[in-house]
Amino acid sequence: MSRRNYLGNALRNGLAYSLALSMTILLVGGAGFWWLEPKVNTLGDGLWLAFTTAATVGYGDIVPSTHASRGFAVVVVLLGLAVLSLVTASVAALFVGKGVRTEERAIERELMHEIRAARKEVDALRREIIEAQSKPASRD
Repeated sequence: MSRRNYLGNALRNGLAYSLALSMTILLVGGAGFWWLEPKVNTLGDGLWLAFTTAATVGYGDIVPSTHASRGFAVVVVLLGLAVLSLVTASVAALFVGKGVRTEERAIERELMHEIRAARKEVDALRREIIEAQSKPASRD
């Protein structure tokens, strides 16, 4: 596998892992709120509370009311901030990776141009040496 493909796959895999981790945190958070918070009647409400808590949006339609659910909310906020930062960084890395690959291709083209020019120069010098060796030495 080439370095470029490896880099692209790593960036895409990093985004996939970050998204999977964020979905896991939201699912666990939703189930946790459903179990801990008396105002949360459905798993959907728990997921909504986990999302608004992790994203630090806090619409206020459902809020943690018990000490256990508030403590759990702190954990969800900290995990949410960390994982959403990872997702953002992974997306940014995809864009930066494209720019890096474009720059690498430009450098490769320039290097190939310089190698071709050096080969032509070496060939010309080789021809001069061969011509010089094939001419009889002049005696003065």
